[in-house]
Amino acid sequence: MICLRKAVENYLTMRRSLGFKLLKMGHNLQHFVSFMEQREASVITIDLALRWAQQPQGVQPALWAARLGFVRCFARYWSAIDPRTEIPPVGLLPYRTKRAIPYIYSDEEIKLLLNAAKNLLPLTSLRPWTYYTFFGLMAVTGMRISEAIHLDRSDVDLEQKVLTVRLTKFGKSRLIPLHPSTVQNLEQYLRRLDQLQPRSSVPNFFLSNQGIALTDCMVRWTFIKLSRQIGLRKAGDSYGPRIHDLRHRFAVTTLLNWYRTGVDVEQRLPVLSTYLGHAHVTDTYWYLSAIPELLALTKDRLEQRWEVLS
Repeated sequence: MICLRKAVENYLTMRRSLGFKLLKMGHNLQHFVSFMEQREASVITIDLALRWAQQPQGVQPALWAARLGFVRCFARYWSAIDPRTEIPPVGLLPYRTKRAIPYIYSDEEIKLLLNAAKNLLPLTSLRPWTYYTFFGLMAVTGMRISEAIHLDRSDVDLEQKVLTVRLTKFGKSRLIPLHPSTVQNLEQYLRRLDQLQPRSSVPNFFLSNQGIALTDCMVRWTFIKLSRQIGLRKAGDSYGPRIHDLRHRFAVTTLLNWYRTGVDVEQRLPVLSTYLGHAHVTDTYWYLSAIPELLALTKDRLEQRWEVLS
């Protein structure tokens, strides 16, 4: 019989060949195998899986449940080869998923953020133009931060006024149409990019002063700095409005405009879901209950329909 570590490699290779990335699962399963090797254990048991899953202290219960879930998936696969394998039952480490309450930026806050980005130092460098355009694009398209970071120049078709977002969170690609004003801002950024980084061979659309692609950490650090500068966060705050809330704002603003103009939101929701790259339309429905103003408008619309039917 092959060793457990080799079995994990085979399992990950098989699932990745089907299109799954499994980055977190791969890391955690290798760590679980090391845990078992240290205890000279050759058989997966529920007790071992629980002890390993609950190792990190001071974390949310969701992390324990996720770690146990990784072992459960592999144990199901491995039990067909080694019948001694114990599969941890679902619900053994129960938890309730708690989604963060979105922060909906006002128009004034968006203006402050973009103005602060445009004044990043050094003023004559590419940096202020990069972050001004980056955060502005996220605000008007609802893109995920990873999608904006990984845009290549070939993905930005300003002539056709469309972005191509490739292999997103769920391994899908989609097209995002652009408003003429957005196209104009992207054209301005490209002119600055060609002036200030004419020799860069990096294909990414958004570049740093050094001519390299932006990183997630780099963008988040800059966002926190700007947030504190304009008063969205206090100097010592660990939490506050997030970059991802720009995406929430886009979704909520779109839904509010539809309700206020009498559009059939139920019919349009799949369109918004596709535009945002949601895996399921239920992810888009969540906004209707997460935002009090949207919930009130939904209630009013239902009451109007009830009056008509009555």
